[in-house]
Amino acid sequence: MAAAAESIPSSSVVSAQRGAGLGRAYFALQTALGAVWWWAVFASDAVREATLGGLDPVLVAVLDIPLFVAASALAAAGARWACWIVVPWTLIVTALLGVYATLTGLAGWGVLCMGAASVGGVAAWLLIAYGRIPAERLLVGPLAFRASAPGSPRRQFVRTILQMLAFWAVFLAVIPIIIVFFERRWGLAAPLDPAPALWIGVAGWVLLAAMSAMGLWAAIAMSTRGDGTPLPSAHARRLVVAGPYRFVRNPMALSGVAQAVGVGLILGSWLVVLYALVGAFYWDRLVRPAEEADLEARFDSEYAEYRRRIRCWVPRLS
Repeated sequence: MAAAAESIPSSSVVSAQRGAGLGRAYFALQTALGAVWWWAVFASDAVREATLGGLDPVLVAVLDIPLFVAASALAAAGARWACWIVVPWTLIVTALLGVYATLTGLAGWGVLCMGAASVGGVAAWLLIAYGRIPAERLLVGPLAFRASAPGSPRRQFVRTILQMLAFWAVFLAVIPIIIVFFERRWGLAAPLDPAPALWIGVAGWVLLAAMSAMGLWAAIAMSTRGDGTPLPSAHARRLVVAGPYRFVRNPMALSGVAQAVGVGLILGSWLVVLYALVGAFYWDRLVRPAEEADLEARFDSEYAEYRRRIRCWVPRLS
């Protein structure tokens, strides 16, 4: 009986095996998509021009088919060493295509596809190597979990507003402007007629204003009731269930994602909207579990009950 019990893999081992299996499944999908793409490159002038621009497809294929398609197949089959080939190669191709597209205005779709493959490849490599994505290693600097120094509500509110302004400047202005520049330079912008573009822009301004107001409301509640700020590195010392936290567990994250979507609508940029959605996925899957584990460790059953009653993304109306 003891020997049988010892032979049963622990939950962590099973989880690691599932993670590694998911990573191999990704590389299998990448193999299939890469093969289909290369077939389309030689079968369609439109696909070749959209993804390679004026580059010689034969010369690129000689390198890319063995280093991307074949190496992905080997990684999918369980050869971990193949990850050391396909992932660096994908990153190099993405960088070189990005430079080429920026200089010529061609091959923008190739940059976008290879950029997505770079992100997916790195994530799959981590899953194969660790059985999971070690998100805790990303929680450093302003994202590290540390309690705020005690202070008056006024001081905490000022700190919160300064943090919000800094984050808004970076994530709602600087990054979207950079994205729009490359979107247009690489020929990825979606043309819109003036009338729809006007109404989409108006909807973006309304969404941005409403979500900014909710973010400020959450900031006031956090700084005046929690003796801290929404920033993980200066988080609240008390559990806050006031203000918008009565209706949704993460109003700051919800408002930030919706604000970025609003900025994308204002700028007429589908890539900025995609950036907002990717940010939501990143926060929900990699940051939120660590944040909620920290809250449960600090507030125990109080937070567990709050989490049971209030949803994460969808506000409770009553």
